Parts: sequence; C-alpha cells; structure tokens
Amino acid sequence: MNTKPFTSGLSENAVTITRVADRQWHALDDDLVVGRGHAAHRPDGRMFVSIDAWHDTAFDRLAEAMLADLPAPLYTVVDEADTELTAGWRRAGFTIRRREWEYTVPTDPRITGLEAVLPPPGVTIVPAGQADESLLRAVDRAIRAEVEATVGWQSMPAEVLPRPVGDTIVDPAKYAVAAAPDRYLGLIRVATVKRPRIGLVAVRAGEQRRGIARALLAHTLGTLHHSGSATAWTEVHESNQAASALFEGIGARRMSSNLELVR
Repeated sequence: MNTKPFTSGLSENAVTITRVADRQWHALDDDLVVGRGHAAHRPDGRMFVSIDAWHDTAFDRLAEAMLADLPAPLYTVVDEADTELTAGWRRAGFTIRRREWEYTVPTDPRITGLEAVLPPPGVTIVPAGQADESLLRAVDRAIRAEVEATVGWQSMPAEVLPRPVGDTIVDPAKYAVAAAPDRYLGLIRVATVKRPRIGLVAVRAGEQRRGIARALLAHTLGTLHHSGSATAWTEVHESNQAASALFEGIGARRMSSNLELVR
C-alpha cells in the first residue's frame, strides 16, 4: 500500500491525494475525506475509472494523481445528464467515445404487441435455465466472432459482469435461446438486480430478418410479465438503429443516456 501523498499546486486549497489501496485513492482536506477514486478492469480488459468528489478541486486532484499512476487508455462512464461530472472528466482530457440510450421496456403483451408473435418455422424457444450449455456457448462464440469481424464487440453495450478469462457465459441460467434441430440460432440474456435488465439480444448473421429476435423478446417479456415485472430495461448503442427500432417498435421508451469517455 502506497501512502505517500500526491500534492498539487494548482490551487490554494490544501488537498492531498493518497493511494489507500491498489487502484484506490482518497482526496484529503485537513484529514477529512473529500473525494474517492477507483480503477478496475472490465471483463473486456479495458481499465475504467470513477471519481466521487465533493468539489471540483478534489476531483481534479484525484484525476491528476490517477492518470499519473495508471496506463492509458482509460475509460469512464457517466450519466449524460450529469453535466458537472462530464465536465470534470473533460478537464482531465477525456473525450466522448460512445453514447448508449437507456430504455424502459414494457412487458405486457397488450402494450408490446408481441402476444401473437411466434418463432419462424423450424425454430423453437428454449426457456432460460433449460438451454444445452455446450450449444449455448457455441452460439455465443459464433455471434461474438461475427460482431467482432464487422462493427467490433466494443460497439455492443458495455459488459460489466466479472467472468473467467475467455469465458463469455457467466451464468447459463440467464439465457433463453432460439433453437433449430441441430444448433442454436440466437440468444437473449436477462439479469435481475433491482429490476430485470435485458443485457443482450443477438441472432446469428445468416438467420437475421426472420423474426427470431422478436420471438425471443416475446417469450422473455411475456415470462417477466407473468412473474409480476411490469417493465424491464436495456441499453442500446446510439449507432445501432436496428436495435433501437426493435425496442421502440414494442413500446420501449428512451429514458436517459450514458456516455463512455476515453483518455
């Protein structure tokens, strides 16, 4: 643990920065903690930083110390409505890399219009918790390879769940899949913390435009509705017009946006 303080002379305020643990910093003003900084690797290997500070001086001191200690590139995510936090990261040299829209998604089939939606002929929906794990991992790998070969997986919603290196399926029980007789064609992942979050809806490139994604949503949202959840939520990259159209077409409402910044 490094407790040697980092002191900046950018202001008359006597704010010192101390690294209190690995990738954790405190801003101190007369021994009072007035800010905290943290850095962590996301599952995709990128380093994300965060700062919670009482005032701009503490924020700027923390950012200066963290950037001096950490290797570039560095990333952070902010609520676009939080203009003060965004301005702080901009002062530290961060720029906007991407924007994600956050949607609230109704589950009632009378609102979504998905009540009568069925999968295309020859395709069945396997409910969450019942998928064959080897086939699930195979379709996940195939879809990720297809995305990586085109727009790149980093254009997809940010992955935040920890997982072993090289393993992209954290909990197979969270996935429902669209199945052909010999393989899986698409998948949907739902995790619930405070409310259900649709973390991923994806279909193999050669099977798209057949209604498989809508069938996966119809099944999943219907299941959530029957379990008592009136809404779910999801994030969509602003450039993914197909995903935005899919969710807006079933009554999802855009509620806010997040910015991913990079330095």
